[in-house]
Amino acid sequence: MERTDEDVLRTVLAAVAPGTQLRDALERILRGRTGALIVIGHDRVVESISTGGFPIDIEFSATRLRELAKMDGAIVVDSEVTRIIRAATQLVPDPSIETVESGTRHRTAERVAKQTGFPVISVSQSMQIIALYVGQLRYVIEGSAAVMSRANQALQTLERYKQRLDEVTGTLSALEIEDLATVRDVAAVLQRLEMVRRISDEISEYLIELGTDGRLMSLQLQELISGLHDDRALVVRDYIEAAGDLVTLEDALTNLANVDSTALLDLAEAARAIGFTGTDTLDTPVSPRGYRMLSNVPRLPQTIVERLVDHFGTLQRLLAAGVDDLMVIDGVGESRARTVREGMSRLAESSILERYV
Repeated sequence: MERTDEDVLRTVLAAVAPGTQLRDALERILRGRTGALIVIGHDRVVESISTGGFPIDIEFSATRLRELAKMDGAIVVDSEVTRIIRAATQLVPDPSIETVESGTRHRTAERVAKQTGFPVISVSQSMQIIALYVGQLRYVIEGSAAVMSRANQALQTLERYKQRLDEVTGTLSALEIEDLATVRDVAAVLQRLEMVRRISDEISEYLIELGTDGRLMSLQLQELISGLHDDRALVVRDYIEAAGDLVTLEDALTNLANVDSTALLDLAEAARAIGFTGTDTLDTPVSPRGYRMLSNVPRLPQTIVERLVDHFGTLQRLLAAGVDDLMVIDGVGESRARTVREGMSRLAESSILERYV
């Protein structure tokens, strides 16, 4: 699969994150106020636009890059940032390539990135900023303090989203047990799951840029979203057949991910994403198939979950099934049948208690 500019940007951000040798070198260059132009990658195209300077092909280190940056010209390193290939070289990219930059170094960096397909880093001597060029993208690398501030705000938002998600998920579980769930209840859970997914993805982007400075925040993020990775798919699988429209699981998840952030505030949009496209459908009663509830039963293999759902069809029939009924399923012996029966009973009891107590 061809990598997009965004994918390459994430990879390079990880390579220049705090804790890496390249970031150490860039910070040394900033403190030294010398500026730099660094191409991350080397091939025939890079070689063809390089003039002057000298090939060195030595092992990469932060101090070496800093010392070489004192000379005029660009530095070329390999794609893995393990070796310095050329130094003090002049880059002469195609002048017909459009650029929005004004400074000589930045104009060269943008054109080289577009012509070669390799990331290019430009360290401004006067403005004291690090700009990263990847294809058509330009990204200014900020200090950890600024990134950490935004990441902390996002983490606080995630905590509020997660609290609300727990509330609507608990309500849906209780309503499913009583067979009183509506499309509105399902849409509320999907809406919150999608909001949590989006904000957690945003925090993950910050963590890439923070590198070792984001270790504590990474642990906090994992604690908040632990166990939520499959919940969207489980909810969709529970109700997609009831939606009526022939929407696949993959299409439903894609539709949900593509809903505009503002439109996502409308529960009808979340419902429409998984196939509930009729008018006034939010109050329509629906029954789950049981995927989400069964996923909470400990040590229950996915193959057994599939067989149970295929056999019983709905959550209500699963809840009503006794040990003997469960043992009819291939792969479900007496021990596993009791585990399923007891697990479902405990989940049903706790869901009802959480709602009414």
